[in-house]
Amino acid sequence: MSDVVALILMVGITAYALFGGADFGAGFWDLTAGGAERGRTPRSVITHSIGPVWEANHVWLIFCLVVLWTAFSEAFASIMLTLFVPLSIAALGIVFRGSAFAFRKEVTRTSSQRNFGAAFATSSVIVPFCMGAVAGAIASGRVPAGGKAGDPWSSWINPTSILGGVLAVTVCAYLAAVYMVWDARRLGDADMVEYFRRRAVVSAVVAGIVALAGIFVLHGDATYVFHGLTSRALPLVILSALCGIGSMVLLLRSGHRGARLLAMGAVATVVLGWGVAQYPYILPTSMKLSAAAAPDATLWSVVIVFVIAAFVILPSLGLLYYLDQRDLLAAPAVEPGLDGEREARA
Repeated sequence: MSDVVALILMVGITAYALFGGADFGAGFWDLTAGGAERGRTPRSVITHSIGPVWEANHVWLIFCLVVLWTAFSEAFASIMLTLFVPLSIAALGIVFRGSAFAFRKEVTRTSSQRNFGAAFATSSVIVPFCMGAVAGAIASGRVPAGGKAGDPWSSWINPTSILGGVLAVTVCAYLAAVYMVWDARRLGDADMVEYFRRRAVVSAVVAGIVALAGIFVLHGDATYVFHGLTSRALPLVILSALCGIGSMVLLLRSGHRGARLLAMGAVATVVLGWGVAQYPYILPTSMKLSAAAAPDATLWSVVIVFVIAAFVILPSLGLLYYLDQRDLLAAPAVEPGLDGEREARA
């Protein structure tokens, strides 16, 4: 039963990576869009795309925390005690990010818009980096078992955690850029389609380079996970690489719908590959899933609640995304670029 609940937890983590990750990645492109005039249209597309759905994406984070806390409480205690610094930074970043995103749309002064925009964009990079650092700390065995606290700094400032943080930021940027290509196409803005297409291809290449460099980092700093990735999780690693390459090919050939699906597959298999590589440990190599699991009655409760949620909440989320993709939800209008303004004045 502990394996079943662990699989449910991985489903939640994967969903958060696909939806919340793209949300954070959009903030990365907001940060790198340039000055007020140059970046106005890309930022407008970003705001239009994530505006109706960004709050819903964090449902998956709450879900993961609740499952981990309920089903594997001892591991939850160790993780929270050891990694309270990056987790606290991430939590504050999520709060500041959401507040800044909401206020930026309401204020009228340019200086205030810039300040809130900077807070939104910077937090969008800090949060996934901290999340990736937490994953690296767990994967490298720096979180002790038994509900005990490890070192609050070296646990997440180390080669594997830095790799995890950088990879999380690049993957989020890649996923968001691919999504934005589709959204810009849906909005009928050919210039923005090309704008985000170029960034999707570049970020895919960067993410691939970081992942390739990560092999050497994991070999020396996270031996157990490295051996897992090169053995039982190898099919998922290969599938992720194939999906990433296929996504780039389709982007170059303007196959936007297929590129989006393959990008999601590339990210999902990376997350699942990490879980398979770490199995049967929840804290390599000190605590197995079976040792950390709650009593069977609690695990059964988690499974039952998950099944109920699948029938109640998932259709609601599906409807939300469906309405968003059909432009049936209220969203900020996309502002024209400089060329569009000249045409309007003419």
